[in-house]
Amino acid sequence: MFGLTQAFGALYLASLLLQMGSTLLMTYLALRLTTEGVAAFWGGALMAANALGMVLGGRVGQWMIERVGHIRTYGASAGIVCVGVLLHGFSDSLGLWLLLRALVGMAMMCQLIVLESWLNECASSEQRGTVLGLYMVSVYVGMMLGQLALGFHPGLGIQVLLSVVIAFALSQVPVALTRSVHPAPLQPEAVDLLLFLRRIPQSLVTVLTAGMLNGGFFGLAAIYASRQGLNPSEVGQFMALAIAAGLLAQLPLGWLSDRLPRASLIRTIAVLLALASLPLALYQELSFVTLLLFGAGVGFLQFCLYPLGVALANDNVEANLRVSLAGLLLATFGIGACIGPLMAGALMEQFGTPSLYYFSSACAALLALAVSQRRVRGTHLQQDAPLQHQATPNGIACATLAAVIEAGTELPDGTKPDGRQPAADPLRGYSGLVD
Repeated sequence: MFGLTQAFGALYLASLLLQMGSTLLMTYLALRLTTEGVAAFWGGALMAANALGMVLGGRVGQWMIERVGHIRTYGASAGIVCVGVLLHGFSDSLGLWLLLRALVGMAMMCQLIVLESWLNECASSEQRGTVLGLYMVSVYVGMMLGQLALGFHPGLGIQVLLSVVIAFALSQVPVALTRSVHPAPLQPEAVDLLLFLRRIPQSLVTVLTAGMLNGGFFGLAAIYASRQGLNPSEVGQFMALAIAAGLLAQLPLGWLSDRLPRASLIRTIAVLLALASLPLALYQELSFVTLLLFGAGVGFLQFCLYPLGVALANDNVEANLRVSLAGLLLATFGIGACIGPLMAGALMEQFGTPSLYYFSSACAALLALAVSQRRVRGTHLQQDAPLQHQATPNGIACATLAAVIEAGTELPDGTKPDGRQPAADPLRGYSGLVD
């Protein structure tokens, strides 16, 4: 593991700094809206704009890498992010902030594509799981540090935006100086939506719900915590502990998801999440410690849904369909991350701050009703499903993207990095029904 950390340390450090700046910006903007008395709906709208930008950035990033390569794409995107962050300080216009959040989300997605494709291609087959696992640890640590950094800026002044810019600017340094082999250009594949709607409906519902819940969390949980009387430093701790609990959950979840029926596990976690969200909705003026404990419990369960949805989907899709599958799962999560904050923000404005966790509880309850092991027919059950467990993304970017990039990458002679020929037409021989 030390050897991998040394080999890919520059990319891990860049990922950590990237996520640190991103989560600090998200929480800062949410708290700024709260202190200025702006409706909670706009906090959700900012998160939705960021998610929409990231969805679009997936295509833009591939286009840029095909034309100018990985390092130039990363550097150009970092410059756009820094400018977008600084422009937040020139005006308080919500319209401008929405455009900037979409711009920053799109450019950051381009950076993430560079990092994840780079890691995935440069790692050998026997190392890939560990390499991506260490990458996700760096992502979660960066997210937690970004929240805790609020404690250094209790006044929410321009210094916070400058700190975000510093984090994004520094993330360019390890990428520019890395000696790692430059990855090959990307060759993305098309997605057949109807095929997957018929084949893996329960997985898509799970991933969509996970996107709604996580979008609501990143966009509005800081507003909820602030309205509970927490100062910016305490809000950062509330957010950081929930993220830390989500990281901790990945350890037992990976073990359980390989030993228990996945649909049943999704339903169980959804029921537990629906119940765990209710105390934060029902009881106001809870003590700081109580808020931390309940918030961590919700985070522990909430961050389990996405990896289970991905694993269930891969269990029921052939290898030659997994490139387009991974792209669809990312898009589905992104759509959820757009819808969830808007809905939750509107509910918070109409019915009060606790509506955020009523919304979470309702989403989890509906998911529990929608997913059942009895609906898994096993017609297309695969024994060679890759990466049985993948961590929940921040926004919509995660190691799932690496699966898209790895399988879609071709060398100049048309072969894959491991020497295989390109996959056959994904629709050839299709005769499936449901997961």
